[in-house]
Amino acid sequence: MAERRIPLDAAQRGSGPYVMRFGGVHRWTHFLAIISFYTLALTGIPLRFGCAPWSAELIHFFGGVERAGLIHRGAAIVTFLYVFLHVGYLMVRAVRGTRPRDLIWGPESLVPQPKDAVDFFRMWRWFFGKGPRPRFNRFSYLEKLDYWGEVWGFMVIGGSGLLLWFPVFFAKFLPGWAYNAATVFHDYESMIAIVFLFTIHFFNVHLRPDKFPLDAVMFTGKATADYIEEEHPLQTETWPRKDGKLVPPAADVTHAPSRGITIFAAIFGYLALGVGLGIIGMILWVLMC
Repeated sequence: MAERRIPLDAAQRGSGPYVMRFGGVHRWTHFLAIISFYTLALTGIPLRFGCAPWSAELIHFFGGVERAGLIHRGAAIVTFLYVFLHVGYLMVRAVRGTRPRDLIWGPESLVPQPKDAVDFFRMWRWFFGKGPRPRFNRFSYLEKLDYWGEVWGFMVIGGSGLLLWFPVFFAKFLPGWAYNAATVFHDYESMIAIVFLFTIHFFNVHLRPDKFPLDAVMFTGKATADYIEEEHPLQTETWPRKDGKLVPPAADVTHAPSRGITIFAAIFGYLALGVGLGIIGMILWVLMC
């Protein structure tokens, strides 16, 4: 039996040509989101679990309570910056795009559509062997769930965080109970975001058998045509074939990511994975004591 080559990056499986799936704005936004979210989580959970045996050590690592608070707010500023970057990107696409309505509806849109609800139930039927796997377009319902979960989390966590950051300013037009509500919202929504990201998102993106050991498409932006066909078959339905191979649109074709970039993405990705799973472990440690 011929030896089967399993690439380090699941997005490089199969044959090319390579397709640019995510541009520079997407990748930099994702990178900033990782850095800021991890910093917010690591500087925030010691306050949530102040009685935990690791809490004091983690605060000490960041230089004490006051410095940890400054780092937390600095990461919040980075979060607002990449959100503004993303909103600006969407506005430019809406103004300069040939079909601005594609941002709201259609196969290129991240807005949930009726097909996503159908795909959700079809996915569960497929899990139990009761039907075929749903066929996704450029964005599946799981990717849209990740996206809108981030939007919701930013509004709730970011909004409540601003209220707690600038209490004197907001006291001019908000009642006192709003601060109690903001504290609760900031606390619980942050925990939901941490648990969802470091379990469901990690498994679906990196730890699934067909993704393992790593899917670095969001780091490199590139994937093979075979990968696109397997993950998003509806996107490739209109692509012609030549000698049995897919021929993507010329504007989307790119060169393969370098080995150095792939290794960097793997190291960075697994460091992020390890820290994320470590945070989940710390939370479970407290809850099980």
